[in-house]
Parts: sequence; structure tokens; C-alpha cells
Amino acid sequence: MTKGIYIEDIKELFQKRKEDANKGDFGKVGILGGSINYSGAVKLASLSLASLRGGCGLVKVIIPKEIVPFVAPALLEQTLFPYENVEDIKKIIIDLDAIAVGMGWGFDEKHLSILKYVLENFTGNLIIDADGLNTLVGHLDLLKNTKAHIVLTPHLKEFSRLTNLTIEEINENKIEIAKSFAKENRVILLLKGSTTIVTDGTDVYLTKYGTPGMATSGSGDILSGILAGLLGYQEFNLLTVSAGAIINLSLIHI
Repeated sequence: MTKGIYIEDIKELFQKRKEDANKGDFGKVGILGGSINYSGAVKLASLSLASLRGGCGLVKVIIPKEIVPFVAPALLEQTLFPYENVEDIKKIIIDLDAIAVGMGWGFDEKHLSILKYVLENFTGNLIIDADGLNTLVGHLDLLKNTKAHIVLTPHLKEFSRLTNLTIEEINENKIEIAKSFAKENRVILLLKGSTTIVTDGTDVYLTKYGTPGMATSGSGDILSGILAGLLGYQEFNLLTVSAGAIINLSLIHI
């Protein structure tokens, strides 16, 4: 099944909350990323998923210790968890419901060991974006044995690296290639574009709210934050992931 998804389709996800609801009802979410060169990426992601935006209950911003002075002033209700190695991360993510990983990481070989640990041990909802995707290139086998529910959010160039296909080859049969990749790797794939493709390998949802205004640094980081926030308390499915894309692409409040 291939169908378009619009604002009216996702309103059911955003029902009025109970009067006695508390933050524990809406999930604990982590943003794992950042580097000296790209500290802004985790700021954007954390602000977009925070409980006043994406609706989750609690946010952990998990960043390399050396960039704490650059990120801390941008945090509001989010909590800050610096790390130096994989051992630190093990303790930080143990109680999380969803994690977005890779935004602003940059290229560093040590990230493979972090991503490998998360994929092998985390059992919640996991969004892999940006340099998380670049770290995954050549290691797609890690996806096939994970117990986490995975969303990959590449743009065309990142998807080209993951599939080892040219952008031209992908554009010739974009939907079928996206479906095949998602099915083979057991993920939900969100392939960004003017029409964003969201597929689990069987069904395909299309969101058509993209504009040239999204073609700027940071828009993908915001999407990852929104998705992490939603997947902290919503069901893991194509509609929830599509909702994240619509909120990001349309820049409206439901």
C-alpha cells in the first residue's frame, strides 16, 4: 500500500491529555551526538524534542564532555549527561524509551563502538541520523540483530552512501528502492525530500509538505528531535514517524 499522509491523518495522535497526567506518562528520551565543530546540531535536536515541543516527559542530552560549555547555555528543561567513553553511555541510556543518535557527531572512528553498543543493547525506539548514518555505512549487519526499533532518516546523499547506489539510480525508482532497503534491514526508513518517503518495507506513506526553505543546515536535526520526542510516548509505526515529518516540514502546530 502506498498512500499520502496529511495533517488530518495525524491529528488522532494528539489527543487531549488527562488532567492527572505527569511527565512519567510520556517517556524518557535521549539525544546522543555533538562535537566541537557541530555543537549546534544537538542544541536544535534537544530543543525540538523537549517536553514543551515534542511532548515527551523527560530529555537527556548526551554529549562529549568537551562540548558541555557550548551546549549547556542552550538547555531549558532538558537534563545534561556528558560522556567520555562507551562505559559512561551504558549507564546513561539504561532507562530511556527512545534515543536519537548521530546529529553533529562528525567523523570519528570511536563512534562505531558507541553505535554498536547501542544497537546491541538498547531495546527502545532508536532514530539514527546524520553522522550516525555515516557511521553505519559498511556495517548494516548491525541492524539485523538489534532488539531496538529503528528509524533511519537519510537525505538522498546519505541514502546513496548506505545503499552504494548513485543518486541518479535511486531517483529512477526511489519508492521501490526505499521499500527494499527497509524490508531487508528491518527498519522504518524516512527518506527526506520534497516528498518524504516513509516505509517499513511493506507499506509506504508519502508526505508532501517539503519546500526549498528546508534546504538549510539544521532542519534534519530538528526532525530527529521531533521524532525522538514523539517516539518516547507514541507507538512505533509509520503514522507516528510520518507525523514527525509533517510537523517538521509544515512547521505548524497541530
